[in-house]
Amino acid sequence: MFSRVLVANRGEIAVRVIRALHELGIEAIAVYSTADRDALHTRLADQAVCIGPPSAVESYLRIPSVIAAAETTGCEAVHPGYGFLAESPAFARACAETDLVFVGPSPGVMERLGDKASAKVEMRAAGIPLVPGTAGAAPLEEIRRAASEIGFPVMLKATAGGGGKGMRLVDYADGLDDAFGAASAEAEAAFGDGSLYLEKVVAPARHVEIQVLCDRHGNVATLGERECSIQRRHQKLVEESPSPALSAETREEMEAAVEGACRAIGYEGAGTFEFLLGLEGEPYFIEVNCRLQVEHPVTELLTGIDIVREQVRIAAGEPLAVTGRAPRRGHAIEIRINAEDPAHGFVPSPGVVGRFRPPLGPGVRVDTAIEEGASIPPYYDSLVAKVIVADDDRPAAIARATRALQELVVEGIPTTRALALDVLRSDGFRSGAYSTGYLEEMEAHLPSLRPA
Repeated sequence: MFSRVLVANRGEIAVRVIRALHELGIEAIAVYSTADRDALHTRLADQAVCIGPPSAVESYLRIPSVIAAAETTGCEAVHPGYGFLAESPAFARACAETDLVFVGPSPGVMERLGDKASAKVEMRAAGIPLVPGTAGAAPLEEIRRAASEIGFPVMLKATAGGGGKGMRLVDYADGLDDAFGAASAEAEAAFGDGSLYLEKVVAPARHVEIQVLCDRHGNVATLGERECSIQRRHQKLVEESPSPALSAETREEMEAAVEGACRAIGYEGAGTFEFLLGLEGEPYFIEVNCRLQVEHPVTELLTGIDIVREQVRIAAGEPLAVTGRAPRRGHAIEIRINAEDPAHGFVPSPGVVGRFRPPLGPGVRVDTAIEEGASIPPYYDSLVAKVIVADDDRPAAIARATRALQELVVEGIPTTRALALDVLRSDGFRSGAYSTGYLEEMEAHLPSLRPA
């Protein structure tokens, strides 16, 4: 096992990883930008190293600075968390070149799966069902032909994309060329790669993902699914498990297919296979996330498995304690609380938190790096906290989540708390029969989405 690990991140995920490392008896080294000098993660760590000014490009995304911080503090491994460099093959390769263990998949696997078009080719070969569309990145002429064959509406997607960047919904053929140009330009600006591929729009659809853990000894554990359909602009807001949309048979089919794909591609570490579910519950593969997910606590509460500790153990060469289908019990829900104003287009709302009171009580977990008086800087993700609850069944978990959000106090900045309460109380969510278009469909009916 390692004795000292660098945490190459900030905010709540840095706090989460530092706590896991300490529980394993490992020293945690934090990095921070000048904007995060007094942040909680720098104080929880055994040592903290400044790696640059506030801009992420000049600090958390600057590979030489992060590597230098690990080397000068005598670290043996680097945990990237999520976001920033977590899915960067270049960063994983830089770690290997300096004899640092990257807590995650190999650079080669990350490269193959990080390109969405390439990942689709791998999944097709592994027998995973795919959304109809182009086989991979395609020029405009080929995309025109494919769209004509599969029919509109279609979705253009960046091969190197994420977070909704480089995506365009196209309803009719005469809008395809302009959408292609706009999506390609956006993808080039965001990822340095303007290549696109095409998919048939599956609508209405559910967004469901399968969590996996794989070690270097060939063992695979599937930890069930998470339902992630409550989202806006392709950003998830509420997640739950098990999914109300999955039958036991479909769940087993998906987990078995994912397990086979992990073995076929030689996956190692924690990963998430994302799917769309069609109207009849048929699954279609979207992408693989080669990292820890923001919503991983949902699975932890359901299975009792600490995914972050397992990541570290896998990176240290230890075998999985649980393989095959991990046991799971009850129902879990995660609500993301963001520093955003839902009534004004979810505009980010950085500022100073005047008062912060997290909810307590049975079955409630809060992952956060926020304290009273803490500053939410404008340079990074707007996540303030994650409220996660678990109970014996879905109705009880919804009631517990509602109670927890009622207890939560965040003053000084606008947040998505009221919206989350509106969602939990809505008939559509309680029925379990919602889709990825839910927030858009309910815009006129959820009070928190209407300007005061």
